Amino acid sequence: MNPKLNFATSLQTVVAAAAATVIALGILWSIVLLSERNGKPLERLAAAERACAHHSYLSDRQTCMNDWLVASQAGTVAKR
Repeated sequence: MNPKLNFATSLQTVVAAAAATVIALGILWSIVLLSERNGKPLERLAAAERACAHHSYLSDRQTCMNDWLVASQAGTVAKR
């Protein structure tokens, strides 16, 4: 065994730990962004998906979900 401390190995360890931290924070941040999804609460999105599940085409389902979300927020948006 070599009792000398290898500087390159220590530096590689620090760089690997820093890279792992950056990757973990990136994954956590993307999960947060996906769960907030355009400022709409996740439970409203889930309810809209259940309400529009009978549409077979994706474009029809997305239109239905958008209409459902707008209708569900009609009472919370200030009117002129």
